Amino acid sequence: MGNLFCCVKVDQSTVAIKERFGKFKDVLEPGCHFLPWCIGSQIAGHLSLRLQQLDVRCETKTKDNVFVNVVASVQYRALADKANDAFYKLSNTRSQIQAYVFDVIRATVPKLNLDDVFEQKNDIAKAVEDELEKAMSAYGYQIEQTLIVDIEPDEHVKRAMNEINAAARLRVAANEKAEAEKILQIKRAEGEAEAKYLSGLGIARQRQAIVDGLRDSVLGFSVNVPGTTAKDVMDMVLVTQYFDTMKEIGAHSKSSSVFIPHGPGAVRDVATQIRDGLLQAAANQQ
Repeated sequence: MGNLFCCVKVDQSTVAIKERFGKFKDVLEPGCHFLPWCIGSQIAGHLSLRLQQLDVRCETKTKDNVFVNVVASVQYRALADKANDAFYKLSNTRSQIQAYVFDVIRATVPKLNLDDVFEQKNDIAKAVEDELEKAMSAYGYQIEQTLIVDIEPDEHVKRAMNEINAAARLRVAANEKAEAEKILQIKRAEGEAEAKYLSGLGIARQRQAIVDGLRDSVLGFSVNVPGTTAKDVMDMVLVTQYFDTMKEIGAHSKSSSVFIPHGPGAVRDVATQIRDGLLQAAANQQ
């Protein structure tokens, strides 16, 4: 109906290319326009000014001979003031952009090792964007942004990289575990040494207290009972302790303790040794 009344509508974010007898005449902005078809005017086509995105998947090889698939995302738009160039100079815009992306990626990635490709993906994207901007500006297109959205090595390479990373982490974990065990052993040894030292002090003090108590008992008994000697008192104390010990051992039916030699006469030798020790200790204190 619009063509019947020589009118044409152009949608928002779109421009129309007007021709007269097959020759470019004008670029029609969004809105309603008078188009006298009777004098050879016509719409050759429409051109979108919206931001468009093209994802390009490129397979290439790194410097260390690893094949990778690099996915680049190119965001571009046609310029309204160069709409005639964008409409007439390129027959397939997406194929043209894809060819430039292939060219730049396959010229850049082979100079880098695989690890460097992951680390320098922003530099690769910048190189692609600069090359596209320089090339596509002549055709009426503006490159808004270029991103490297994915880098996919071969599946076997990814598995090997994961194994290398896992092995490195296991090595660090083993070192940390060994260091922890070393610290535990050192601390355990220090604790045992301290415990033995304190146990030795306790035994020494216990023995000293026993010696002091026996000495005081013998001396006190000798003073209170005239005519007794320290030897008599000591023999009596040891015999009493001997029978108390035998009684305590006999009270346990499962006891396996045996005194050799066994008998009250053996107390005499023990008494002689203890008495000599007490007398020597008393002499040293004096």
